[in-house]
Amino acid sequence: MKVVLKKEVQGLGTPGQVKDVSDGYAKNFLIPRGLAVAATTSAVGQVEAQKAAEQRRAAKEEAEARKQAERLKSVPLVIRAKVGEQKRLYGSVTSADIADALTAALGQPFDKRKIELDEPIRTVGTHKVPVRIARNVEATVTVDVQPESGG
Repeated sequence: MKVVLKKEVQGLGTPGQVKDVSDGYAKNFLIPRGLAVAATTSAVGQVEAQKAAEQRRAAKEEAEARKQAERLKSVPLVIRAKVGEQKRLYGSVTSADIADALTAALGQPFDKRKIELDEPIRTVGTHKVPVRIARNVEATVTVDVQPESGG
């Protein structure tokens, strides 16, 4: 019997897949538990429509992510920090500090987990910081760390 999976079934497949299973397995286990439905033409058509809608949504999100990546590349990011001797910072500039600066510059919240900073910045100067905006969209932000004046 052919069924369309509604939920993930371990060892069988993921939602939206059409699988050929034994009649007893389908009628006694999968269908009563709501894990699958019989693979009628309407059920298969509905799955195809959902997949198409998901692809459109993913394409739209990727386009928005690419647009945001271009904005990030053009935004000058200046972070002021307390500096000791030899131009080393007293503390460090972390991904949270960079996210706060991006939030202020862009005017919308920016998640610090998207910033891929290997280790905190501890020196004054210009640093290139990779930012992952979406699964396959990455931008490089230029962070200019400057000493605080007057102190």
